[in-house]
Amino acid sequence: MAIPDTLKPFLRLPLIGAPMFIVSGPELVIAQCCAGIIGAFPALNARPARRLEEWIVRIRTALDEYRDAHPGAPVAPYAVNQIVHASNARLAHDLDVCVRYEVPIIITSLRPPADVVDAVHAYGGLVFHDVISLRHARKAIEQGVDGIIAVTAGAGGHAGPLSPFALVREIRREFDGTLILSGAMTHGGDIVAARAMGADMAYMGTRFIASTEANAIGEYKQMIVDSTAADIVYTPYFTGVHGSYLRGSIERAGLDPDDLDPAQANTMDFAKRDADGAKAWKDIWGAGQGVGTIDDVWPARDIVLEFEREYHETARRVGEPS
Repeated sequence: MAIPDTLKPFLRLPLIGAPMFIVSGPELVIAQCCAGIIGAFPALNARPARRLEEWIVRIRTALDEYRDAHPGAPVAPYAVNQIVHASNARLAHDLDVCVRYEVPIIITSLRPPADVVDAVHAYGGLVFHDVISLRHARKAIEQGVDGIIAVTAGAGGHAGPLSPFALVREIRREFDGTLILSGAMTHGGDIVAARAMGADMAYMGTRFIASTEANAIGEYKQMIVDSTAADIVYTPYFTGVHGSYLRGSIERAGLDPDDLDPAQANTMDFAKRDADGAKAWKDIWGAGQGVGTIDDVWPARDIVLEFEREYHETARRVGEPS
């Protein structure tokens, strides 16, 4: 097990704030990184495409200014998520921007990212790839990724169906790089549990939807606070790939969450978000099963500091060095 040496000295906690469509933007990423955890955003959130460069410059500048003003404070690097998929017509452009600015971490999704790995490794960056099965993990490992993100049952977004106990152990038997676990984690103690299971880091998204910096409307944040695990609907209906969504948002859109016909599932197409596919990303709200333990909307820094307190408290209680 290993957290890369290029990351470890700059982390308050072994934690990545997961990149979330629409929700993750510069404000949230800057707050997460300044609090000492890796902040991430999807490249496709920067629209039109020219805004990606603006966002990266803004994040880099803010983190440099914070480091100068707070010497010795943990300031984590940031990450950009690239959707490696045929429908992403922006991939070549967005990857070129990230390479020019030497983005520290690229998080890839879907297709095994050999070309991305080569481009990012050329300047010394890291590539983490998210997977939902050992088969997908093996393909990514063959491409030379630095880290595997195991997206397990209960995670928000395009979650997998497998138990974290099963998937983490299977991947760890074949991979000694950085292993990151995603799935229904909303407490600092969950990070301890992830590490005890064999992962190096945790990957959390849903808790940060209910943050002041998240680019989510008030109703979305309040629905996170008001919902429980039973309010998460796992369906392929909206994108053609199984994902986890808030029941209340489906009802709010005039649909019956108990009567979504899989045969009518849309085809995944990330280029459609600004057109007829808007509902899948804007009106239908993703969330993981950890919503039941989220009670407030807090600044991202306060969330991280609470995680830190819970992390060390749990580590002491179970006897694991923190």
